[in-house]
Amino acid sequence: MKTAIVWFRNDLRVSDHEPLLKASLAAEQVIPVYVLDPGIFQFLRWGFPKTGKRKIHFLLESLAVLKVDLQRLGSNLKFILGDPAEELIRLAVQQQAEAIFSSKELASEEVSIEQKLEKNLWHHHVELQLFQTNYLIHPEDIPYPIKQLPDVFTIFRKTLEKDWKVRQTTPSPEGLSSPKLADWGEIPDINSLTKIEAASCPTEKGVLDFSGGASAAWERLNQYFWTENRLRDYKVTRNGMLGQGYSSKFSAWLALGCISPLQIYHEVKRYENERIANESTYWLIFELLWRDYFRYVFKKYGNKFFKQEGITNQKPDSTWNESLFWKWANGETGNTFVDANMRELKQTGFMSNRGRQNVASYFVHDLKLDWVAGAAWFEHALIDYDVHSNWGNWAYVAGVGNDPRENRYFNTAKQAATYDPQGLYVKHWLDNKSEVNLSA
Repeated sequence: MKTAIVWFRNDLRVSDHEPLLKASLAAEQVIPVYVLDPGIFQFLRWGFPKTGKRKIHFLLESLAVLKVDLQRLGSNLKFILGDPAEELIRLAVQQQAEAIFSSKELASEEVSIEQKLEKNLWHHHVELQLFQTNYLIHPEDIPYPIKQLPDVFTIFRKTLEKDWKVRQTTPSPEGLSSPKLADWGEIPDINSLTKIEAASCPTEKGVLDFSGGASAAWERLNQYFWTENRLRDYKVTRNGMLGQGYSSKFSAWLALGCISPLQIYHEVKRYENERIANESTYWLIFELLWRDYFRYVFKKYGNKFFKQEGITNQKPDSTWNESLFWKWANGETGNTFVDANMRELKQTGFMSNRGRQNVASYFVHDLKLDWVAGAAWFEHALIDYDVHSNWGNWAYVAGVGNDPRENRYFNTAKQAATYDPQGLYVKHWLDNKSEVNLSA
């Protein structure tokens, strides 16, 4: 074919990118494009926008890096603000493209865009080719149909580990040839996109200065694995809360696909060959598998994860109290362990895994608030928001997700005593207050 479009979504990299490679081999000319849907700026029924300013800023940084990487290959990145289904059709018709190559998504909003696009492309005789990317274990390599996916992660893991198959990464294109477009579109400044106000981010207090893009992702990996040699102790330190070194912090780059699970996996294997293979190296792969599992669960259950009853068809006992919600969101509940975590989230867009479990449990089981609102706030606030992991984990804590038999209540006083025994984390985020109240 003469011209193909590569539609970037949550796969903002040029390496290990099957749609980009396949398009470069199939077409004489390739047009890489990213379409920013204005729907991400809409306000939700609880009174806050779907996507917060920090996540948008991280996205724009990642797009700017992707643009440079594509230019190095001889191409560029066309940026469009609009409805992806409509804008991609318009571009395909204008450029007489014969196909659009892209990664397939699983959540309902993304799937509806794919369906709308495919239906409209059919009328113009343009093919939509979707590829399964951003997995550790490729969907074709799991040993049962998706309808038979176990609802308990441990069963899923043990089944896979009996016959472990992880694919190699996809090589980058050697070069790209693109048509000379009159206007590729500039990556916009965040202030020109949204009027959303955001508090300044005190990077000196945050665990890490997260910068978007593939280059920053690899810098972080090299720092964590090779320079500081922290992977060897990951299982021991991963429940930490202060500092950049207690966990990998790969989640933000994984969420936008600046780096892929396969790339991380093969670096872990290289680390095991060159440094050490132990429980910690296994555990990082274990966490990547958890990420896969939530994607597969979404494929099995679809929209159920966005409803109060989740996959259990039983609504948990909850209510809506706007005042309580905003006290929680702003870190003003009076429970200082919860408040410290929520202030870290508000001021930096990040929170430790241990913190996320505690604040979600407090929201659902202590405040008795609707877990869907809590999950939506995380969607707004987290720079590493991943639709599958976020909604899957919240449903899990609320008892309407996978393995609902488990009691997901976290005693925050006990948790704080275990994971912040000297109160250093609480003091760090609550203006160094010396009195720590964990009973509220």
